[in-house]
Amino acid sequence: MNDATLSERLHTELWTSWASLLRSYAAAHGLNAVQHAVVEVSAEEITLRVGSRWLRFTRDAMQESGKEPVGFRLEENGNVVIDGADEEEMDFAAERLAREQVLGFRF
Repeated sequence: MNDATLSERLHTELWTSWASLLRSYAAAHGLNAVQHAVVEVSAEEITLRVGSRWLRFTRDAMQESGKEPVGFRLEENGNVVIDGADEEEMDFAAERLAREQVLGFRF
């Protein structure tokens, strides 16, 4: 197996994990929220919807409803990079983003 195949397989696993984390944290934050979240997943795109708000991920971008896309990247070590910021652990980033979408504001 060559490195490109391994890297693509790893990305697929990380993509699936990212979607799962978003779904879990959105559900947890939705327990006491007015609206619940829906996470739509495909091989090319993950979208987290809460009412009229949405957050969409592709392999290289993240876009929030009403805003311009910013950079997004899953790292092989399981971290994410959003808008060129420092790497953040995948689970912490998913919890933060789900919380912000479900509750409708940033902390």
